[in-house]
Amino acid sequence: MQEVREWTARVTRILDKRRDPVVVQTLRSAFAATIAYVIALRLSPEKLPLTAPLTALLVVQVTLYATLTNGFRRVNAVVTGVLVAIAFSLLVGLTWWSLALLLIASLAVGRLVRVEEYVPEVAISAMLVLGVTTVGDTAWARVVETLIGAVVGLGCNLLLAPPVWVEEAGESIEGLARRLRQLMIRMGEEAAGAPPVDRTAERLHEARRLDHDIVEVDAALRQAEDSLRLNPRVREGLLHRVVLRTGLDTLEICTVVLRVLARSLTDLAKEREPEPLFETETGAALEQLLSEIADAVVSFAVLVTTHLSASAESAEERLAAELRTAAGTRDKLALLLREEAERDPGHWQLPGAVQTEVNRILDELDTEHRTRRLLEELDRVSREQRVRMPRLTRMRERLGVQEQLWRNRTGVGGRSR
Repeated sequence: MQEVREWTARVTRILDKRRDPVVVQTLRSAFAATIAYVIALRLSPEKLPLTAPLTALLVVQVTLYATLTNGFRRVNAVVTGVLVAIAFSLLVGLTWWSLALLLIASLAVGRLVRVEEYVPEVAISAMLVLGVTTVGDTAWARVVETLIGAVVGLGCNLLLAPPVWVEEAGESIEGLARRLRQLMIRMGEEAAGAPPVDRTAERLHEARRLDHDIVEVDAALRQAEDSLRLNPRVREGLLHRVVLRTGLDTLEICTVVLRVLARSLTDLAKEREPEPLFETETGAALEQLLSEIADAVVSFAVLVTTHLSASAESAEERLAAELRTAAGTRDKLALLLREEAERDPGHWQLPGAVQTEVNRILDELDTEHRTRRLLEELDRVSREQRVRMPRLTRMRERLGVQEQLWRNRTGVGGRSR
């Protein structure tokens, strides 16, 4: 029985690897390069037409959107470099001074043909071609191989849909939310006592280091956004992109506010050391509130990374319940802070800042605020698309109208009774 369970677990891990975007991308790249090499063997006069698989590897990007945007510039860079190398092979051949002229000419021509970040690839392609041959006809064969690799790479991305990196981005967002939660809980525990200044300053440094985590999550999210664009495997890609982006924006704002809160607690510790930061009841209320907000932050991250409607509805209900509980604790804390400020008016601004900052986090996590922000972002992105691609927008609207007419005529997609 144990062997059966181990075998089942092994099969499950293999199937999970098959769906892993890294594995999918690796197999797609190897497949495209192999097909390009096989075709080039038949069409190119070269015995080893390696330029074709090389170009296919360069063109098959992580996402289809990156292929269509970066792939054409990259192919342009490679072809331009090959053409420059052809000219040099016919005129001067390869010497130390011709190599210097080749590099200068390649980089200059790369700027002229507007390949942007792929200007160095113009020079690289030119050096590779000039280094392997000085015969013009053979150099022209490199152009044929380059075009073969480019066509195969683009074809593979059209026929074999690239992986979608949404799950990886969702895991990054949830990881950021859990780190926020851990920091909030530690800050709440210390705020209920009399922490030394160096400990509150350490929490401030932790809050500042979260900026580096946000940069990493933003990179993962950009990759996910690109994987959703023009991907035939994805429906409602725009909605997914906007939900994830607005979710990260909210967590980033919460991170900034948490950093300000850590600074306020550090300043308060400097003023009151070695006394407690707050009175016993006030400190306990602040600890409870930060713990409740921490749980709400994680629930918010789960909500924005959940795609199934039933799961999303459950996550939204859980978030709303946690925010209601936190709001009640917030009101209790506000009364305690006011009474404490009346008894000790000398430092009223710091407890008031603490109250303001927790209010801001709760406002950012509010479900109504999230819905309003989501709709505004969807409208903004839609307007930009209509301005940037008016023909494509009109075609989509026309197709949408036709699909709706077909649904009305056939009864498909009607409301369930």
